[in-house]
Amino acid sequence: MTRVGFIGIGLMGLPMCKRLLAANVPLTVWNRTSKKCQHLVDLGAQGAQSITHLVESVDVIMLCVSNTQAVQSVADNLLPHLKSGQVIVDFSSISPDATQDLSRSAQSVGAQWIDCPVSGGVAGAQAGTLAMMAGGDADTIASIEPLLLNLGQRLTHMGESGAGQTTKICNQMIVSCNVLVIAEVMAMAKRAGVDASQIPAALTGGFADSTPLQLTGARMATQDFDEIKWHVKTLLKDLDMAGDLSKDLGSATPMAGLGAQLMRQHASRGFADQDPATLVALYEDLIKDEQTPPQKEQVPT
Repeated sequence: MTRVGFIGIGLMGLPMCKRLLAANVPLTVWNRTSKKCQHLVDLGAQGAQSITHLVESVDVIMLCVSNTQAVQSVADNLLPHLKSGQVIVDFSSISPDATQDLSRSAQSVGAQWIDCPVSGGVAGAQAGTLAMMAGGDADTIASIEPLLLNLGQRLTHMGESGAGQTTKICNQMIVSCNVLVIAEVMAMAKRAGVDASQIPAALTGGFADSTPLQLTGARMATQDFDEIKWHVKTLLKDLDMAGDLSKDLGSATPMAGLGAQLMRQHASRGFADQDPATLVALYEDLIKDEQTPPQKEQVPT
């Protein structure tokens, strides 16, 4: 049985680890905040005292952390201890260029770095229905596919190292622009006197239907923001990567560029760590501003 180490027990990492345990995969876990591992240890996982300890005891190392800098920080502790034949699977959404550098470093000691970002959110992680897009060595990806299918419904090999990350950027451009226009729709419908909470049901199965609409639409309408299923800052990070990539490639991405600025505006008002369902507040605030009569300028006497 392949021994797996998992680094990063966050919103996505926790349910992914639970699925591995449910499939009886031998699992060792590590997180910067160690108490986040305790629930998994109670379920049968082994808790690693350090990244070094984790690397020494597993065959496949899985990462799911927040951004490029976090992955590079983990890699600084990970790469010096890699052994030939080990495989690193990075579920994080990070820079394709950084991924290629990490892959070369892993290959220098006979290991393989597979970029395998996922889409489907916490609900997909819990249900094991994630879409996985992988970049890296084709034979290595084929060898670990049975293991990865404990976590998702589909694994697609997109090409060489970094191709998975590029595909995830494309995914996030679509998701982010979608959720932004959903917020506009909900605010406008509410202003028109429509029961906006019914819009997701009304549009189910039509061309306007989408997973973001079903996950966030009704919550936007009722301002149900307590449960955080994903983060505004995550979408902003990915849109910024899209901007960097489009600049490098000379490829125009005007809608994603506008989406990044709207997302940044929202994040800067204290919503960075909140669920994207809160984006409706941005448009409802604009409505309130429009309804407030302009104040006459006071002229000093």
